[in-house]
Amino acid sequence: MTTVGGRIRHVREERKLTQDRLAELTGISKGFISDAENDKRNMSSQNLLKIADVLNASLEFLLRGSPDSRGPQTPEAIVIPPELSTAAEELKLSYAEALELLAAHRSVVAKRSNQGVRPLTAEDWKELYRTIKSIYG
Repeated sequence: MTTVGGRIRHVREERKLTQDRLAELTGISKGFISDAENDKRNMSSQNLLKIADVLNASLEFLLRGSPDSRGPQTPEAIVIPPELSTAAEELKLSYAEALELLAAHRSVVAKRSNQGVRPLTAEDWKELYRTIKSIYG
């Protein structure tokens, strides 16, 4: 259960749902769900959200496996700025990578005064991503 797919399978089985039923409730094909659970396919953020909603599981648990966040919960809504969404699409970042980039930015901003901090453009987000990648590989 160390992968997103494994955690989806685990929660689905705990909820006593078949892949067929999960597919029906989410509108995602059974084959795709099977491939995702077996780590043969990556999942879009939209599909992951659909699955999390149906399974009543938190994204935090499905993405990272944090045991204290299995759900059902009402987590704080994550707002991805449209500029980050555009940059993530152009850079072909996964949902998790976009969240990590947002967290990195928030971490830097939290260490500074929020006064005078301007919103980032899509180009700013891409540059931040490239800078982080060049430092951490």
